[in-house]
Amino acid sequence: MAKKILVVDDEPDVLTYLTTLFSDNGFDVMTANNGKECFDKARNEKPDLITLDITMPEESGVRAFKELQEDSLTENIPVIIITGITSEFKKFISTRKQVKPPLAYFEKPIDRDLLIAKVKELVGV
Repeated sequence: MAKKILVVDDEPDVLTYLTTLFSDNGFDVMTANNGKECFDKARNEKPDLITLDITMPEESGVRAFKELQEDSLTENIPVIIITGITSEFKKFISTRKQVKPPLAYFEKPIDRDLLIAKVKELVGV
């Protein structure tokens, strides 16, 4: 059975790119356009991994990341941050006492080979 990935981003081109990349590598893919939708889908669908953008409308990726970690149904789902925000944000999010740091952080444009390798490592493929 293929591992499920939830891709969260408000940019349609990024959703299409990541969905295609993960599908081509044998993963089942779901998408969400904002943090609220991410949290709802994560609780209901229980993906094996989430890729999460930071800057999104309605609910930011930062808030969704925090909510995912605080909920017993989603706290153990690995999260990879994929964002256009600079590496300074990685330092910021990694030093917050309220949340564990993300398991991986990729700046856009991403290196697809490194991303796929990290995803496979995190989901045990």
